[in-house]
Amino acid sequence: MAGTRIAMALRQRGYVGDIRVLEAEEVRPYDKPPLSKEVIEASTAAEPPELLPQELADSLNLNVELGVEVTQLSPRDNTVVTAEGEVIPYKTLIIATGSRPRQLPGGSDLPGVYTLRTRDDAINIREALTSDPSHVVVIGAGFIGSEFAAVARQRGHNVTIIEAMDIPMSHLFGPEVGKEVSSIHALNGTEVHAGARFARFVGDHRVEGIELEDGRYLPAELVVVGIGVVPNVDWLQSSEIPLDNGIPVDEDFRVEGQNNIYAIGDIALRTHPLLNIRTRIEHWTNAGEQAEELAAVLTNTSRRSPQLPYVWSDQYGSRFQIIGRPSMGELTYRYGDVASGAMFALYADAKGQPIGAVAFNDNKAITRFRKCHKKNGTAEELVAELTPTL
Repeated sequence: MAGTRIAMALRQRGYVGDIRVLEAEEVRPYDKPPLSKEVIEASTAAEPPELLPQELADSLNLNVELGVEVTQLSPRDNTVVTAEGEVIPYKTLIIATGSRPRQLPGGSDLPGVYTLRTRDDAINIREALTSDPSHVVVIGAGFIGSEFAAVARQRGHNVTIIEAMDIPMSHLFGPEVGKEVSSIHALNGTEVHAGARFARFVGDHRVEGIELEDGRYLPAELVVVGIGVVPNVDWLQSSEIPLDNGIPVDEDFRVEGQNNIYAIGDIALRTHPLLNIRTRIEHWTNAGEQAEELAAVLTNTSRRSPQLPYVWSDQYGSRFQIIGRPSMGELTYRYGDVASGAMFALYADAKGQPIGAVAFNDNKAITRFRKCHKKNGTAEELVAELTPTL
C-alpha cells in the first residue's frame, strides 16, 4: 500500500524523474483489507482489487517490476541488490517493505496451519474452507483473527478462538470495552478461550489439533494464526541503516543518518505529530497518509494536515472503528453495547482532551470525534454533542 501510493503520489504532485517500483510478489499490487473478508468469504474465485493496474501504471509512467526481492542495501554505493544478484543504483530510495505475520514455534509448517497476509494466503485459506473442516481454530483475537473467525462462522463452520490475554483487546481499550468488543463472537456462536496459551500443534502429516499450556486439547483441521506482525527489515541487518523494531525516521520520513533514504508504512518508527509518541502504525490508512506526506516532502509541495491513527474492522456484518489511541487515555464516557447493535466509547487524556474512541456501528460518533479533536474541543463538549443522539 505505502509503496504503491508513494509512486502514484509523486507523479500526481509533478515528479517527472524515473520511478522503479520493486515488488517481491509475483502479482500486481493489490488492496489488503479484503483478504480477511471478501476474498475468503467468496465461494467464487474472487481477487483483491488491484491498487495499480497496468493501464494506470502506464499512464503515470511507473515501472513496476514484479517478483523482484531486494536482499541487500549499500547506502555508501547508493545501490540495492536483488535475490538474483542484480545491482540496482538509486538517487533516492524509499523503503516500504511492510510487515509479515508472527509465527508460532513447532508445527507452523504443517499442512492446515495458515497465516493471513497475502493474496495467496487468502486464496489458500478459502480453498481449505471448501473442504468443510469440522473444527476451525483461530489463534489470536486481534482484528485479523477476528475477521477471519467471523467469515468462517458465517460460512457455517464451528470456530474456536484462542486468546492469551484474559480479556481480548484489553491492552488497547481497557477491560470494560475490551470485553464488550470481544463479546461479538459469543453473540454469533463463535467460542472464545481467553487466558489460554498455545503450547504446540498436534499432527504428523497435517494439523489435527492444538494443545494448550494447561493441557487442554482442541481438535482442528484448519488453524489460522493471527498473533501480530513483525516489520520486514531483516534484509537490512548488514547495512548501515539503524534498526529498532522498525526503521527510525525523522518528521520527513528520512532514515536517521541518511540523506537520500526514506521509510514509510508499517516499518517507519516515527514521532506522531498529534500524539507526540514514537511508534510504528500498522494501519491501511496510515500507509496512504504517510505516502502522501512523503510525496509532498520530495516534491516541495503543500503537506496535508496530520491525521489521528484510524482503523476499522468488519465482523459478522458490523463494523468497529477505532480512532486515536484509546490506550493513552482513560475511559471517560460510553453508551450502548454490541448486543444492542451500536456502541461508542470515548477516552480522554489528563487534560480532558479526547485522545481516542471506539465505535460499533456508529459512524456519526466517529465523525463528531474528528471534528471535536480538530478544533481542540474537550471530551465534555463532545459528550454534550453525542448525548442527544441516544
